[in-house]
Amino acid sequence: MKYRHPLLDQYVELDISGKTMPIRGKMIDLGQDILVLHNGLQFLYVPLIHLQQLRLAKQEGEDLVIPEIPFEQQSEPISYRKILMNAKGMFSELYITGNQTIHGYLTSVMNDFFVFYSPVYHSVMVSLQHLKYLIPYNPNVTPYTLTPAQFPLKPSPITLARTFDQQLRKLIGEFVILDLGENPNKIGVLKGIDQNMIELSTAGGNSVFLHFDHVKTVHLP
Repeated sequence: MKYRHPLLDQYVELDISGKTMPIRGKMIDLGQDILVLHNGLQFLYVPLIHLQQLRLAKQEGEDLVIPEIPFEQQSEPISYRKILMNAKGMFSELYITGNQTIHGYLTSVMNDFFVFYSPVYHSVMVSLQHLKYLIPYNPNVTPYTLTPAQFPLKPSPITLARTFDQQLRKLIGEFVILDLGENPNKIGVLKGIDQNMIELSTAGGNSVFLHFDHVKTVHLP
């Protein structure tokens, strides 16, 4: 008999890493590595790797009317990778780091990262272990109400590698922006990678070293 989590179809609060405020909503589905929440407006797909705490919440107001789920229902349990594959080509919102969300289209899914095309950042490579949540939008919604002619879906200009580590190594010598450029010390020329330490030459010509595991995203200007 399939296990059913006691909080399914209940109002819950989630604490996830990087967010100061909890996320509230009705828990719709739960897989081995991802859960689905509806907050009254949107479906949120939250990888469990970033779930710090899940608890029952008090229902406020009337019961939520849950619309049709944006992805085709599968007979097998949901999984993080299946959700990413289903989200390809669908306008979505990502929360990865800091106070920023990015909007655009998921274009490719590799072994441990995916490529997200944004009108602001263009092709962003996102480590699977650092996505906090994904929100798919309605099929008739486009980023910033741009027309397809204004925002054509473009493939990544970079030849993609299988893994995030290999992808970063392919960018050695390139001017890159890490973690969406929130920190100026994460913008510069990628000089090399040695034993999981990334060397970046910043605007002043100084070398900054970052551990590979803490790099969430990389994109070219």
